[in-house]
Amino acid sequence: MRTASPDPRFAERYRAMSSRDSRFDGQFITGVHSTGIYCRPSCPAMTPHAKNVSFYRTAAAAHEAGLRACKRCLPDAVPGSPDWNTNDDLASRAMRLIADGVVERDGVTGLAARLGYTSRHLTRVLVAELGAGPLALARANRAQNARTLLLSTDLSVADVAFAAGFSSIRQFNDTIAAVYETTPSALRLAKRAPAAADGTSISLRLPARAPFDGVGLVRFLADHAVVGLESVDDGTFERRVRLPHGIATVRLSLDGQAGVRCEAKLDSLADVSTLVTRVRRLFDLDADSVAIDAALSTDATLAPLVAALPGLRLPGSLDAEETLFRTLVGQQISVAAARTVLARLTAEIGTDGLFPTAAQIAGSESVIRGPAARVRTIMGVAEAVANGDLALDVGTPVGEFTERLVALPGVGPWTAGYLAMRVLGNPDVLLASDLVVLQTADSLGLARTQRALAGHGERWAPWRSYATLHLWRARVPPGNARARTI
Repeated sequence: MRTASPDPRFAERYRAMSSRDSRFDGQFITGVHSTGIYCRPSCPAMTPHAKNVSFYRTAAAAHEAGLRACKRCLPDAVPGSPDWNTNDDLASRAMRLIADGVVERDGVTGLAARLGYTSRHLTRVLVAELGAGPLALARANRAQNARTLLLSTDLSVADVAFAAGFSSIRQFNDTIAAVYETTPSALRLAKRAPAAADGTSISLRLPARAPFDGVGLVRFLADHAVVGLESVDDGTFERRVRLPHGIATVRLSLDGQAGVRCEAKLDSLADVSTLVTRVRRLFDLDADSVAIDAALSTDATLAPLVAALPGLRLPGSLDAEETLFRTLVGQQISVAAARTVLARLTAEIGTDGLFPTAAQIAGSESVIRGPAARVRTIMGVAEAVANGDLALDVGTPVGEFTERLVALPGVGPWTAGYLAMRVLGNPDVLLASDLVVLQTADSLGLARTQRALAGHGERWAPWRSYATLHLWRARVPPGNARARTI
């Protein structure tokens, strides 16, 4: 329990909670010590006294404080925190990896190794920054995934436990009891979503923070769909995806402005949480569009573009390695030409409807066609990825990520920046050298040169990736410009 606090951040969050503003759902957790529960900011319950409230960055921190999840507002059934993409600190990078299931696959030692620190140092930083260590954060993530599966599928309780990453039914039951003060079976009785499960099939609704330009993202996926690899039919995107324990066939469609419906058939239920995390990243579901749009709208030239397309989202990546090679193939050629080349690659050396791996590309030099310099670049990158010299990891700092890429022959700043946007979800990349971006900026009277645009774009930080998207979407009529991979 706390006394009234003069802390301006506490006061800001208390005002948001008191107004039940749903825009803050997922950005922080409200702990109410008089009742022993934690809630989302928009919880409809009576506003608690400030002296009884504490705010937490994560649900795990609330668990560690001895609080349980509110059964009324379901605080974990909200979009995730945008902080993990906005920030590039150790805690944010760790959270991206934890959400991808690294702790379940490799343990805390493996997580720390991926981040380049000792387990002790990583735990110390996460406790200080987020209020909980890696095990507690992973436990909270498992509990949230389990609740989603219990409410959204007819999977058996044992299958839900395994799919969510628990090592035993007892551990699963104990965690659900501690977090939700109930049993898995009782949680399932509150099922709200239609069930669609058959063996390894699942159907889930993944919420977005409004406003959400899902239509624009589906159009992007349709414009870039590769024959033999992906299809977009009547707003539904379908493809096969490599995951840590096997393959998943995924169908993604919009759930109005509320988010995305994900239907999938998986080889292994252990991949459910990883798949959900990657779909959320593909559609940028956790972005704080209200803050982004408000910031970009302060620029009089961008304001009309933002008003025309509120909630614009960064297209992410389901497979970092694949996105890398699609980007390299697409450099300096049109989207249509890149699709043709990629379809041929998939047909000739891909397997089971999947894009070829780096190892497959590295062993098939005769299949890669085009200018000699581009072929050398693709083969060099393929060999670097295949032998482990180049790792594309969502836990990599953006500076290190960029340095690794531009150190490879034939890979320049544009490619590195574009991949930082797509793979890392980095919100602050301005591709000032892009021909389409420059032509649009010139037509709008923003800037005529790369240097001038980069200077003007400093006012858009930390949302320069979204400004780049707006300039792409507002591009001048086709004629001289080639849209590269966008």
